[in-house]
Amino acid sequence: MFLIMKRLFSFLLIAIVLNSCSEYQKVLKNEDVKAKYDMAEKFYDEGDFKRANRLLEQIAPKYIGKPQGERVMFFLADSYFQTRDYNMAGYQFERFLKSYPKSDKAAEAAFYGAKSYYELSPNYSLDQTDTDKALVKLQNFINTHPDSEYLVEANIMAKELTTKKERKSFEIAKQFNTIGEFDYTFLTPAVTAFDNFISDNPGSVYREDALYYKFDAATNLALNSYEFLKKERLNDAKDAYLSFVKYFPESKYLKEANKTLEKLEKELQNYSK
Repeated sequence: MFLIMKRLFSFLLIAIVLNSCSEYQKVLKNEDVKAKYDMAEKFYDEGDFKRANRLLEQIAPKYIGKPQGERVMFFLADSYFQTRDYNMAGYQFERFLKSYPKSDKAAEAAFYGAKSYYELSPNYSLDQTDTDKALVKLQNFINTHPDSEYLVEANIMAKELTTKKERKSFEIAKQFNTIGEFDYTFLTPAVTAFDNFISDNPGSVYREDALYYKFDAATNLALNSYEFLKKERLNDAKDAYLSFVKYFPESKYLKEANKTLEKLEKELQNYSK
């Protein structure tokens, strides 16, 4: 008996799904805008954002300037976001804000528009155009909606993206230093890149690493310099060490840095006589 009831339930479920699909296709193909609106709203409320999106795409132009236009445009933008089409979501949320800047949904649209670009932000090693867009959008949202329920999440995302950009800058400087082990001409741009990074990102999580690797690059540059440049560069390297230990006296790099300093001191003795 249980098996029979289970099969009947399965058949009934299949019939409902097929009927729903048939009704959806019928509404999708006809010209009744109101029927499409009602079905799109039904699918949206049920969380079926893919089917809601197709209907909303069709009817959105019909509702421009009408009372329901605000609702339709927001649903359309959000349905793109919910189906992970973040390019279109970002674009549609921007359109919504331009069309309805005083909407009750303005803060939510600004947040999810920014989050769309956040979702598009790639690995730190790739082009960071979308990361820059996301940071601008997030900062605008934070400045404009300081009391929003989304503020905490917006700050977390902004911090994550900022750290990602910092890592890209740090890795570029570090790459110069790595190549400098084989080609000394890269050591000068390595030191400059670390200097720029430290100056531009005073609160970065990579500050300790940058200060240490600047010292490392400056030391290698000094030890491999022409004689007439050597003394000055040895002193520059020592200054880099002093700056490093000033800010990170218990650094994970301290043991290695102290060994390197001994080499510097030994070389500098040649100029104290």
